[in-house]
Amino acid sequence: MKTSLIALVLAASTIAALTGIVAAKDEGAKEGARDVLPAGSVSRAEGLLAWKRIEAVVTHPRCANCHVDAKAIPIWTPAGETKPRVHGMNIHGGESRIGAEAIPCSTCHMTSTQANEPAPSPPRAGIDWQLAPVAFIWFGKSGAEICAQLKDPTRNGGRDAAGLLDHLRHDASLNGFIPRGWSPGAGRSTPPGTFEDHVKDMALWGAAGQPCPE
Repeated sequence: MKTSLIALVLAASTIAALTGIVAAKDEGAKEGARDVLPAGSVSRAEGLLAWKRIEAVVTHPRCANCHVDAKAIPIWTPAGETKPRVHGMNIHGGESRIGAEAIPCSTCHMTSTQANEPAPSPPRAGIDWQLAPVAFIWFGKSGAEICAQLKDPTRNGGRDAAGLLDHLRHDASLNGFIPRGWSPGAGRSTPPGTFEDHVKDMALWGAAGQPCPE
């Protein structure tokens, strides 16, 4: 009887958690749709200006350090530093990109919505810590290369301009990596602007046809 009750409680908890995740995802998608601007309502010149601001965000160490190549060596920029360097303690993301083959990212990077305080404790996020997929490489790439990658559905998770906005809002609904890039904890540098500024720029860039520097 006791075992059955425990199983029932666990099942109910799991259903509640999954329901919350689905609700958060749906809400993120709805908000992303509201950010979309009519196609062609923004000039190419304005779109390129928006891209320059986006480029400053996606090339910032806080955003690019986990967008690494197939070697899966994460980069870090600890509190009090501004120059990226190879992650300390010989950390390797492995083929899993979560470090499952050696030391999982979750050994230090907790899945938590608590503030990233106090530094220099490892930053947290509301979703499980991991490296971005290999196709999403940003670190060491030029702005033009990242722009081409971001507008390519084969290298951005199959997303069009509206899908990229959905991705931003969905991640934010889960307290994920993207909005927390602007709240990494005391002593850590942050990308320029705010998360909302970044969403607006992505909407402008999308409405302009996702122009890239030549």
